[in-house]
Amino acid sequence: MHGRILRPPGIMDLESTMTTHPADLTHFDVLIVGAGISGIGAAHHLQANLPARTYAILEARDAIGGTWDLFRYPGIRSDSDLHTFGYAFKPWTGDKAIADGPAILAYIEETARENGIDRHIRFGHRVVRADWSSEHAVWTVQVERPARGDTLEMTARWLFCASGYYRYDEGFTPQLRGLERFEGEIVHPQHWPEALDHAGRRVVVIGSGATAVTLVPALAADAAHVTMLQRSPSYVLPLPSRDPIANWLRRIFGDRRGYALARRKNIRRQQLVYGFSRRFPRAARRLIRWVNAKQLEGAAADVDVDFKPSYDPWDQRLCAAADGDLFRELRRGTASVVTDHIETFTEHGIRLRSGRELEADLVVTATELNLLAFGGIELRVDGREVRLPETVAYKGLMLSGVPNFAFSIGYTNSSWTLKVDLVCEYLCRLLAHLDATGHDACVPQLDGELETRPLLDFRAGYVLRSLDAFPRAGDRAPWQLAMSYDADVQTLRRGTVDDGTLRFLDARRPAAEPAPLAA
Repeated sequence: MHGRILRPPGIMDLESTMTTHPADLTHFDVLIVGAGISGIGAAHHLQANLPARTYAILEARDAIGGTWDLFRYPGIRSDSDLHTFGYAFKPWTGDKAIADGPAILAYIEETARENGIDRHIRFGHRVVRADWSSEHAVWTVQVERPARGDTLEMTARWLFCASGYYRYDEGFTPQLRGLERFEGEIVHPQHWPEALDHAGRRVVVIGSGATAVTLVPALAADAAHVTMLQRSPSYVLPLPSRDPIANWLRRIFGDRRGYALARRKNIRRQQLVYGFSRRFPRAARRLIRWVNAKQLEGAAADVDVDFKPSYDPWDQRLCAAADGDLFRELRRGTASVVTDHIETFTEHGIRLRSGRELEADLVVTATELNLLAFGGIELRVDGREVRLPETVAYKGLMLSGVPNFAFSIGYTNSSWTLKVDLVCEYLCRLLAHLDATGHDACVPQLDGELETRPLLDFRAGYVLRSLDAFPRAGDRAPWQLAMSYDADVQTLRRGTVDDGTLRFLDARRPAAEPAPLAA
C-alpha cells in the first residue's frame, strides 16, 4: 500500500486517472529521464518490485537506446562483455560476448518491448528544469517538445536521472591549428554521417581511446590506409569476442542459469584484473607490454613508443581490441600508429611537430566526448537553485539537500550496468521503505564537516575537463561513489535503508537548509 499522498492544487488524484490513456497523464510516482540502457533497467525494476507505482520515461530523442542508438560510427561495440554489461534480469543470448552496437540496441529494444516498458516512453520530451516543493512533496518538471513547438508541465513524487554523464548533442574537438585549410572531410564519431564513404581513401583517426581503437580496424577493411594519430598512447589489450565458457554454460544449464553463472564468473575476472593492476602496477605494465609485443610482431610499430602510456593501468580505462583486430591490421600494414603532436593542418593532411606530414582525404576526430551532469537539467529546491558542485553524492545515487532525486552512474572500472542494477534495486528498497513508514520524501542530510574530492576518481581527459561542474564526493561513506561491486552489494542491496544519514520528511514540513560543505 502507498503511504499518504498529498498533491498540490490542480493535480488530479492518481486513482481518478487510471482509465485515462497513459499519454494524457501528467503526474507519476516516478519520472525517469532517459530511455537508454539505464532508464530501461530502472523501469523494469520498478515494475517488478513496486508494480503499484506509476512511472513514465522521458526521452529527448526520438528513439530508444541512448548511446547505442546515437553512435553509428563503423565498428561501434561494447568494451565490456555482455554477460556483465547486460541486465541481471535479462539473459544475453548472443554468441558474441563483445557485441556490436546494433546487437546491443536490439537487446535494449527487446527488453523494453517484452516487458511493456516501451508503452511508457514519451519520445521528443526534453527535461529542462525540475522544481521541488517541500510543501507538497512533489517535483514540477518543465519539458520541452521541439517537434510540437511547445512545453509541458509534469509532476512526480520522484525524479530518476538515467541520462548518464555524456553530452549527446556535442562531441569534444580540441583547437586544431589550420583546420580551415584542409580540403578533405572532417567528422567526429559522435556525428557520423550515414552516407559517408571511406572506401579507398586515406584516413587519419586522431585519438587513442576506445573509439579510435574500434574505428581503426573497422575503417581499415575498405580504406586505402588508416593512421591512428595519438598524442600519447593508451593501454590496449586483445580480448576474444566470444566467451566459450559462457556459451558452454548456456548450452548445459539453459539461458537463464547459464547466463547467471557466466555473469558471476566475469564479475570475478574483472575484479581480479582490476585488483591486480592497482596493487601491482609495475607487474601489470610488464604483462601488458609482453602481450602487446607479441601482438605487434611483424608490425611497423614500436611497443615502447606507441603502446607505452605514461600512467598506470586503470588510471584510465583499458581499451579492448576485439579478437586483436587493431593489432591484426597493424601487422597487415593496412593501418599504422603515429605518436606525435599536431603542428597544423595543411591542404592535404596534417603536419606534425616532428616535421612529418600525414596525407589524408578524411580525418576523424576521435578526441573524446564532453560530459554533462544530469543532461543539463536545472534543479531547484523550494525556489533555490541547486548548484551541483556544492552538493555531495550520497552512495553515488542521491544528492545532499535534494529530496526525492536519484541518478545512475555506472562503474568506470567494470561494466556500467552492474552498478546501475544495484542502484535501481536500492531505489526500489527506498521507495518501499517510504511506503511502509508513511513518509512522503527523504533527503540525504550532510551534518558536520566533510572533506570533499572529485566525484569521479578517473584521470581521463574528458573527465578532468568537466569535473568542476559535477557534484562532489566525500572522504568517507556514505558520501563516496564506490567503484567496487562487492562493496555496493553490501551497501545497496543488503545495507540498511535508514542509516542515519537520510532524513525522512512529510509534506508541508519543509526540509531544513542544507549544511555548508567543507572544502
